[in-house]
Amino acid sequence: MKSLVVAGVMSGTSADGVDVAICRVSPALRAGGTPRIKLLGHLGLAYPKTLRAAVLGAMDAEAISVAELARLNWRLGELYAEAVARAQEKFGVTVQLVGCHGQTIYHQGASEKYLGRALRVTWQTGEAAVIAERLRVPVVSDFRPGDLAAGGQGAPLVPMLDYCMFRSAKVSRVLLNLGGIGNLTAIPAKADANGLMAFDTGPGNMVIDTCMKRLYEREFDRGGAVARTGTVLRDVVEKILEETYFSALPPKSCGREQFGETFVSRFVAMCRKAGGREGRDKDVVATATALTAASIAQAYRRFVLGHVGQAAPLSRVEFVVAGGGTKNACLMRMLGAELEPMGVKVRLIEELGVPAQAKEAIAFALLAWLSWSGLPGNVPAATGAPRAVVLGKITHG
Repeated sequence: MKSLVVAGVMSGTSADGVDVAICRVSPALRAGGTPRIKLLGHLGLAYPKTLRAAVLGAMDAEAISVAELARLNWRLGELYAEAVARAQEKFGVTVQLVGCHGQTIYHQGASEKYLGRALRVTWQTGEAAVIAERLRVPVVSDFRPGDLAAGGQGAPLVPMLDYCMFRSAKVSRVLLNLGGIGNLTAIPAKADANGLMAFDTGPGNMVIDTCMKRLYEREFDRGGAVARTGTVLRDVVEKILEETYFSALPPKSCGREQFGETFVSRFVAMCRKAGGREGRDKDVVATATALTAASIAQAYRRFVLGHVGQAAPLSRVEFVVAGGGTKNACLMRMLGAELEPMGVKVRLIEELGVPAQAKEAIAFALLAWLSWSGLPGNVPAATGAPRAVVLGKITHG
């Protein structure tokens, strides 16, 4: 094992763009320790509109041609390679390894019957051979299948980074990422990797963004400006929070399969019936924003509070938020108001020295280094896998 400069490449379920985090990842200083990660630079690039439309179409399509999927796979490979090249140039470093999560177009973490066999399946697209050839460095990609094959849900995978970078002997930490989906990692003070809890809480920005696209023809609610002027339809929020996913015990994971276009159609219809009629679209967006905040708070109350409270009094629990959702001021206010009665104060991950938008990309830089070093990258307590496994597939440049 040796120190490497690694580019982590992440494009999430919001499908709004790609983040590249260039990191120096080094072996642990002592036996039993964890790898050390230093962020050298972060670059975020938006998807071109036509490419974003193609990605979203692939995610939500009931039927799509094989040719379209093949072309999208190769086009994303070119985009990821270009993004890493631009990051190298911007920060004046030479990348030695790339870890590319790829774009998730389908993820089914729970077993379902298909052709006579119960299966868990996942599909991340973005051709690694293109990245390896353009940059002439090895690429680790397709991280989720190894955990799925071992009996896990293939998600969440960020907890390995959370444990390596943010565990503490003095405070318990809950680390929330607000991407398209909300996911959190709870690490009690002094806990080892087996003592953490991690799972997807439900929608992050996904339902808000889809409502904005459908009702306003905008990609997202900038700063929460629309939600701020609307009225939250509480009956709708409470009704949805009674649904199966929110009460299911961790470990659990979700995506557009649960909270994509089909869910939003039903959600908007519920809002219309409850009073968010035509001409009151802002109420629908406000309710979608409140749903995200309330689902996170409910998950904390039901599953996390007792877990972290065993190690520290409530005053010693830090609730740290990262991801694109931190830019939505209305969402952050709602989240703070939901958590405050439980004695929880929300902090931004920048206070711990990490840019909010860079965290997941940093995670895949770490996971690539672990895979290249022959070390496991999943956390069984988070994914439900019975054992730790080496993740990813290596494409040599």
